[in-house]
Amino acid sequence: MNENICVVYTHSKLGDLIWQLPYIKAISDFHKKKITLIVRASTQAKIILKDLDHFDSIEYNNFRKNIYYWIDTYKLYIFLKKKIFSHLYVLDKVSRPAIAAKFAKIKNIIGPGIGNQKKWLTTKTYLNKEDWKLSYSDLSQKTFSINNIPIYNLKPELKINLEREDIDKKIIENKKRVISFGIDSGEDFKMWYEELFVELANKLYEKDLFDQIYLVCGKKNEKMALKIINLSNKKYFINCSNYNLVNIMAVIKKSTFFVGNNSGPLNMASALGIKSYGLISNDPVSELKYSNIIAITPDNYIDNVWNRDREGMKNLTVEKAYNFIIDNLKITN
Repeated sequence: MNENICVVYTHSKLGDLIWQLPYIKAISDFHKKKITLIVRASTQAKIILKDLDHFDSIEYNNFRKNIYYWIDTYKLYIFLKKKIFSHLYVLDKVSRPAIAAKFAKIKNIIGPGIGNQKKWLTTKTYLNKEDWKLSYSDLSQKTFSINNIPIYNLKPELKINLEREDIDKKIIENKKRVISFGIDSGEDFKMWYEELFVELANKLYEKDLFDQIYLVCGKKNEKMALKIINLSNKKYFINCSNYNLVNIMAVIKKSTFFVGNNSGPLNMASALGIKSYGLISNDPVSELKYSNIIAITPDNYIDNVWNRDREGMKNLTVEKAYNFIIDNLKITN
């Protein structure tokens, strides 16, 4: 049988997609085929996954709600029918990719099978109702287990070819010692305060650990980068809020290490193989268990407890973060 494999993931965040990379690769390895991946455009998957070699193509679908629900489902159906896939994997709990696949007469439709999705799958093995609350990674692991699909590496891996033509040459030609600070997040309560980043930078600079610091954040949080620069009397900060995603990937890849909030860039840094320190105070550190992220938490930190007040990030002191990084880097002088 000539297999043609499609994988669908409907979540919108870059970080969530990165967490699914081990399972997407496991599907490619299992079938010994390159795959088609369908995700939301907001993940910017065509940019971040360009240099991975297990994709045949990457396509976008908006997966919108309300009146657009069936419009986007129909678009997916048309695409699936045209490409004549033999297998479709749904990596989350939604039904619409399985519905589109069923009408496109795809013979093998695999997913968690929780709730309404179950009746659209072709497999006879499903997760239980109790599995609804599993993390996205644990959900995929259990789905793969019941379908006898091996996973050889649970930790996400990304690649970037620094010779890509879409990367700013100034980043590549920069010969200075650089590190990166990930200063924002998709949720305010996960963000360390700007003045704390300034203090940490001062202490790390005294140890002669860098020449420049890239301040990694989105355009909408440019004010955070500018505040850090204005609070500091040093000239080593570089504002990256106007950088596109491929250039963000490049500056992270060029960094000796990354320090940042729980966010997409932190996940990206870890997946790119950069030593990555996560500043965690208000959300569960256990969610990072399938990554190489090195969590820095307050002394009084309790795991699996959510605090949606940003003030809680002040519990993680500069002294704690600094000492942890120095000890981990084994800096003795």
